[in-house]
Amino acid sequence: MITKERIITIFKNAAQKIINAKDELTAIDAKFGDADHGVTMEKIGNAIITALDSLKDEAVGIKTLFGACADEIMKINGGAAVPLWNTLFEGFKNGAADTQEISAGDFKRLFQSALEEISGLTPAKVGDKTMMDALIPAVEAITACPGDDPAQITGAGAEAARKGAQESANMISKFGRAKSYKEKTIGTPDAGAMSMMYFFTGLSD
Repeated sequence: MITKERIITIFKNAAQKIINAKDELTAIDAKFGDADHGVTMEKIGNAIITALDSLKDEAVGIKTLFGACADEIMKINGGAAVPLWNTLFEGFKNGAADTQEISAGDFKRLFQSALEEISGLTPAKVGDKTMMDALIPAVEAITACPGDDPAQITGAGAEAARKGAQESANMISKFGRAKSYKEKTIGTPDAGAMSMMYFFTGLSD
């Protein structure tokens, strides 16, 4: 079983990984976007940590943890990533039980629920050069992982997310401001895919 305490540790580490990547994400976004992605993702990472820290000593379940994260993210002003990451954590919340621990199977279903939730917000798929290029393969790898060890499960997701984010460099942007640059975006990975990669890498670490 995976305890609430371990869930907090795993997701706080993922949030910190995003925060640490602020400058890299900003530099990527500056090429074809508003150069605000790194700053926005830093705020999102801090919001996740704030929410988790506020409830670590409270007698609440895992569902409540993710709901608090989603609510804290929605307090952030500006940035296209805010509604996407709010929706992602709403998906985690909807897939979780409000218990102090969950099984490995339930842990995997958290990610499937998150993907389903965010798929209702964006039509983007793999190949469109968005965060989905890392998220979709990561969730597929987690769902297919045969093991029950959280490190093995998140490790599979991290490797798939890393590959997807790297492959986004070979794609033409089809969403956001970057789509107006068309073929010029080839050679640069998508900032959203990279932030998602760091998230899954942090979950694995």
